[in-house]
Amino acid sequence: MPSFRPKPAPAAPLSRSTPMAAIGLKVVSVAVFLSMASLLKASEGIPPGQLVFFRSFFAILPIAVFLMARGELVSGAKTEHLLSHVWRGLLGVGSMGFGFYALTKLPLPEAVTIQYATPLLIVVFGALILKESVRLYRWTAVAIGMLGVGIIVWPRLTLFSGGTGPLDAFAVGALAALIGSVFGAFAAILVRRLVETERSSTIVLYFSVTSSLAALLTIPFGWVMPTPGQFAMLVGAGIAGGIGQLLLTESYRRADVSVVAPFEYTSLLLSIVIGYVVFHDVPTLEMLIGALIVVAASIFIIFREHQLGLERNKARAATPPSPG
Repeated sequence: MPSFRPKPAPAAPLSRSTPMAAIGLKVVSVAVFLSMASLLKASEGIPPGQLVFFRSFFAILPIAVFLMARGELVSGAKTEHLLSHVWRGLLGVGSMGFGFYALTKLPLPEAVTIQYATPLLIVVFGALILKESVRLYRWTAVAIGMLGVGIIVWPRLTLFSGGTGPLDAFAVGALAALIGSVFGAFAAILVRRLVETERSSTIVLYFSVTSSLAALLTIPFGWVMPTPGQFAMLVGAGIAGGIGQLLLTESYRRADVSVVAPFEYTSLLLSIVIGYVVFHDVPTLEMLIGALIVVAASIFIIFREHQLGLERNKARAATPPSPG
């Protein structure tokens, strides 16, 4: 018997005709996300789980306002894949938790650049989990990119570089950033599956709700009462995270990924400037060299994906439709 259950409304059509607007939105989203990270880093003394809660819960506000303005609040809440959203939220909590912990232990530029490992790991997990075809060019780029990550991380891992005693705060922060990248890559793999059937607004909304609820489970591990100044920064970070997510989604709606994605790496320059001006962080030579290697490898992967996409489109266009 057929089901008469209403389906979610189709997503708004993509507009690929405004690349300059897309690039502008992407760069602004990067700046907003870095502002969010800076506010979280400045909220010294707040546990990572509590940071995740404020980042997730107060992000719901701008997202809900945006959906209401577009008349999509009700349709955006409809889903037939609730469990997948929950898993995506839990993986996102892991990514944010470890990433935010790294922010509290590392200079801002290093915490940001180590997480550039995420798109490299997405290629690896895409091949292993989704059985995507990855050939020599991209495997080579991934290997070179991970070498760059190693150059950034190695001086911090005192346990392996001749240091004595337990891992220091910098080493723990570097390891946390790497673990956060692993969680982030798994989350991205789930999102790749979700976007086949779900609206972008649905994915963003359920992520914020799920991660907010999951973060509440960390209360027994020692939440603290924030000062008025810390509370203002935490709320500001959450709102900035929601706005940044909306800007990011809109940027990818206006241009192809291959056009927009490379501008993610403007965060390298911005994080160096913010880190130096606000936190007096001076980037090390190893960080700069490693970051440039990672960025170059990641941009190569982006353009390789674009090239393969064009080849697949040509192949589909050249294939005659099957009869009747």
